[in-house]
Amino acid sequence: MVSQTLELNSSENSQIAGRGLLITGLIIAMLFSALDNTIVGTAMPRIVGDLGGFSLMTWLTTAYMLTSTTVVPIAGKLADLLGRRTVYLAGLLIFILSSMLCGLAQTMEQLIWFRALQGIGGGIMMPMAMIIIGDMFTGKQRAKWQGVFGGIFGLSSVIGPQVGGWIVDSMNWHWIFFINLPVGILATIFIAMGLRGQRAQGPVKFDMAGMITMIIGIVTLLLALTFGGKEYAWGSWQIIGMFAVSAVSLLAFVLIEARTSEPILPVRLFKNRTFTVVNSIGFLMSVGMFGAIMFVPLFMQGIVGISASASGTVMTPLMITMIAASMIGGQLVHKIGVKIQMVIGMIVMAAGFLLLTTMNIDTTKLTASGIMVVLGLGMGLVMPLLTLTLQETFPKSELGVVTSSSQFFRQIGGTFGMTILGVVMNSKSDELLSLQLVPKLKQLPDQAAGIADQLAETIHTNPQGLYSTLLNPETLAQFPKTLADQIVPIVKNALIESLHSVFWFGLVFVLLGVLLTLTLGKIKLESRSGKEEATAPEGAME
Repeated sequence: MVSQTLELNSSENSQIAGRGLLITGLIIAMLFSALDNTIVGTAMPRIVGDLGGFSLMTWLTTAYMLTSTTVVPIAGKLADLLGRRTVYLAGLLIFILSSMLCGLAQTMEQLIWFRALQGIGGGIMMPMAMIIIGDMFTGKQRAKWQGVFGGIFGLSSVIGPQVGGWIVDSMNWHWIFFINLPVGILATIFIAMGLRGQRAQGPVKFDMAGMITMIIGIVTLLLALTFGGKEYAWGSWQIIGMFAVSAVSLLAFVLIEARTSEPILPVRLFKNRTFTVVNSIGFLMSVGMFGAIMFVPLFMQGIVGISASASGTVMTPLMITMIAASMIGGQLVHKIGVKIQMVIGMIVMAAGFLLLTTMNIDTTKLTASGIMVVLGLGMGLVMPLLTLTLQETFPKSELGVVTSSSQFFRQIGGTFGMTILGVVMNSKSDELLSLQLVPKLKQLPDQAAGIADQLAETIHTNPQGLYSTLLNPETLAQFPKTLADQIVPIVKNALIESLHSVFWFGLVFVLLGVLLTLTLGKIKLESRSGKEEATAPEGAME
């Protein structure tokens, strides 16, 4: 009897130790993968200065976005088929190898290809932490831990630029990638030791036709959204062609998924109202969040007149509040329920967007930071619940695919938001500047005709670039004072009205999300069986 008790205690201690190693590994992996995005942005000027290829610079971000977004749903399905350990470790190893290759890149073209490979690793890793948390914990514990991991992800956004700046200044840009190697290896060891079980049972059927059609459909859609209105006009044959290829490929994907035995994203899931509603909320929230928030620094620099670094500090309260709200929300949700907390969060977020529409030339940094606090509070209350709700609705056998679907629809929503609100921004700016600034430019003396023609052309092709140029103190110093006094008030007024249009459109998307939250049913945060609660989850630990 005593020996049995000792064996039981030994087994329990082993499970606790394994769980501790696993959580530590997950935290390390999430930190270093999330940091990589913001660190690269900080180092971009140094990279271009060293490798050249200024015209290709945007591809460093685009290549990563394309591959990481596309691979998310595939990773979730493979995690269900092959087991969490196999898929997660594969993603980690791809990320580590590609980080090394990025650090060794000698040309911009090489770096872009290696960043695309890095995106595959990152896309595998992104949903895996939430999937494993879903395996390891019950409903109430899931809420707490997903809030913690959501906070860690937000923290990386706050410290990323500072870490990136320190690395670039202290060493060189190569080390923003090399730093991933020792940290990634440590995370891999911890996760390999802590994550065991759930191996593939018998032959595994891969939905190759579904993978191919989905990849073609998503990549062409993202390319069209990325290049539309920038590299090519929206009505150009290139953009129309990409949308057409995307539509045909995604239609083929749906037809294939409805017939195959192991679909990547089962069509039947959309028959579940909770699945459809929650992913739609995540999509709409991301449209507003990623689309409108990206314009706040432009407002602060162009209208308020603060530096780029100072405008970054205005965004810091948003991230800090989102971290705190994610953690508090994880504790609060089991007291007030998923639906009530999600409704409250979306309404608070909508209030934040409404406050954005009141910003004007007299707005101070303190006022803007206060608005960021409101937005961060709303986002933090909602974001962890999107994944949690799906995990509590579906059986464990589908945990991977439903968790990755949440991440996937949010990423697509963010891309769509940045695109559609960018179109709103440019369209409104074109209208206002054509009516108010162009007549002024035509009145300039002949010796200023060259500048006038160049500004008039920029109004139609790149209004955001025009704002950045004309509202930059160094650039303005090169203009005659009389000319600057005439055009700056017009440009600032156009920027304010254009950004207000962006914020109003963002508010509409968030309000649609509020309406959808009202249609959610009751979600119970509890384990599905006593056995599942008492034992270590299959696929997480033995």
